[in-house]
Amino acid sequence: MVKPERNVSEKEIKYGEKDWERLKKFRKEAEELLEILNQFNISGLVHGSVARGDVDKNSDIDVIIPDPVPSFKVELALKENGYKNLDRKIVMATPWQLPKAHIYLRDKKMVTIPLKKPKKLEEEFYKFGGAASLSQIKEGKRTPGVDKRLILIEPIEKGHRERQVIGKENEVAKILGVSIEIVEERVHVLTKREEIGRTGIFLEKELTPKESFEEAWRQIVKNNPQITKRGS
Repeated sequence: MVKPERNVSEKEIKYGEKDWERLKKFRKEAEELLEILNQFNISGLVHGSVARGDVDKNSDIDVIIPDPVPSFKVELALKENGYKNLDRKIVMATPWQLPKAHIYLRDKKMVTIPLKKPKKLEEEFYKFGGAASLSQIKEGKRTPGVDKRLILIEPIEKGHRERQVIGKENEVAKILGVSIEIVEERVHVLTKREEIGRTGIFLEKELTPKESFEEAWRQIVKNNPQITKRGS
């Protein structure tokens, strides 16, 4: 488990040739995936290190769709572009948080669809971690965001700058253009997780090939009394 870092001195990380080549490769694959969705009028964002630029060999390509869309449109777009036999799960961290449809692709790629309208903090979650649109990827723009260590990654010409988030929540919120509430919420969650260990998630359901996300979600809500009105 990656732990939050404290008392970290601000520093600049300079990328070498291999770092830039790796980033270019990841971003090209992300751009291709976003283009596939865009052809079906589905707007997506790439989230995390690929948006920020601080990728390593173990990085994933996480594409999120900010607002609910019919899942069949997303799956059709993927299948018509060579992604077959998709692994699909519904994931919910707690009974009151956003239920998400996860579509797992080959080569460590994932597409996430919200199954309900996200609340403000849930929308800001992705911007907090760094999110880039198709146009930003095409233009070579990198976006600032916070990694799992609670370190702010700010892109600079030669690489990126790192600074700690804990104790500088207001400053970080301004840099990211998000509310102080999302910064404080993520600091609370990740530092609490460090104290008590990973607590797991409330719900993780793998779908059969014939199930739609929407149908499976309706059944989950019907059969699970722990889910609050958020799930109805």
